[in-house]
Amino acid sequence: MLSPNQDEHARSKDPVKYGELVILGYNGSLPGGDKGRKRSRFALYRRAKANGVKPSTVHILSNPQDSKAVNSRGQHSISFTLSRNQTVVVEYCHDNDTDMFQIGRSTESPIDFVVTDTPGGSKESEDSSVAPSTISRFACRVVCERNPPYTARIYAAGFDSSKNIFLGEKATKWKNADGQMDGLTTNGVLVMHPQGFPEESKQGMWREISVCGDVYTLRETRSGPIRGQLAQGESSALQDGSLVDLCGATLLWRTAEGLLKAPTLRHLDALRLELNAARPQCPVGLSTLAFPSLPRSHSLEERQPWAYLACGHVHGRHDWGQRPERTRDREEGASGGTGGRRECPLCRTVGPYVPLWLGCEPAFYVDAGAPTHAFVPCGHVCSERTARYWAETPLPHGTHAFRPACPFCSAPLSGSPGFTRLIFQGPID
Repeated sequence: MLSPNQDEHARSKDPVKYGELVILGYNGSLPGGDKGRKRSRFALYRRAKANGVKPSTVHILSNPQDSKAVNSRGQHSISFTLSRNQTVVVEYCHDNDTDMFQIGRSTESPIDFVVTDTPGGSKESEDSSVAPSTISRFACRVVCERNPPYTARIYAAGFDSSKNIFLGEKATKWKNADGQMDGLTTNGVLVMHPQGFPEESKQGMWREISVCGDVYTLRETRSGPIRGQLAQGESSALQDGSLVDLCGATLLWRTAEGLLKAPTLRHLDALRLELNAARPQCPVGLSTLAFPSLPRSHSLEERQPWAYLACGHVHGRHDWGQRPERTRDREEGASGGTGGRRECPLCRTVGPYVPLWLGCEPAFYVDAGAPTHAFVPCGHVCSERTARYWAETPLPHGTHAFRPACPFCSAPLSGSPGFTRLIFQGPID
């Protein structure tokens, strides 16, 4: 018979997996590689010991410093500052039935998954390296039930190193009909639950999640002072394909069950080998093209396929069809493509001419179809159904705008439908 410690160790070898959070805009890993808590995807497993918390005692104070909950590092609490003379502090006690995972920009120990602004994502500034981050240091928390069906729920804000959440005097907050306090974070945590994901996917409405996990319609602007209407009957429970936006990065939630049905990296590589085995050729240089292996799919290679995105014809890299210099300089900015705008030698269509990159983050795929379509203007390649799903999914951008973007690099999609069917030329022999 196992001792308690041995039993725990035996269970931990095959722990229950709740699901994974995957950041949109990264093609399989962060540019510098995944390290520790800073990575492109984060798997949530049942903890050896429950660390969830639930509301318990409510204190109404004239001075927040009087509260033991605020000063004690051992007690989780949420403080709602109503005025200089009144603060409501809600103490939280241990919950044996849930596990809590915290997400945010901070690298402090309470954060399980460190998320920074995605380049080319929701920033309105041209230079995202100079622009201050809009992601909260303690952005949100996911609370998972330790027993079946292992429901995962999202809440705005996370507990800091002192185990506290502070909603200051200027924060949007209110008292619910049942007398409980609730509030919103500065830039908000938005959620979209699709219907029928991934087989018959239909986009849902974007909503805002409160600190206590209620669901509201969106504010007029991202950080507006007035909350939206309570979305009756809607839940903060995440489902396969749910999107969570932290105002600077968007996360995709995949359930453990959903990931089992999703294509694997090995499957995507098999599709790549199948494509290469057909020996597609460049119609101009008559050279054989080949997609590089997935781990090397971040740097240009000699046999890399390129495509004219306006028509979809696939070529190798060549200098045919260059636009006159003044025209090219004027058009290149609008194209968003590495190679600028060029004239296709097969059909004379003018448009972006860019290298093609295989999408190698399996979680973003809605099926296991062949890589036949490319996003415009970035050139990331995936299945038709996957391209169509993301092209029809508006993602938060800036303070109140929404637009579709490539899930593999966060480049905003241009034109309609935002992707193109690729036309490969087979070998002449």
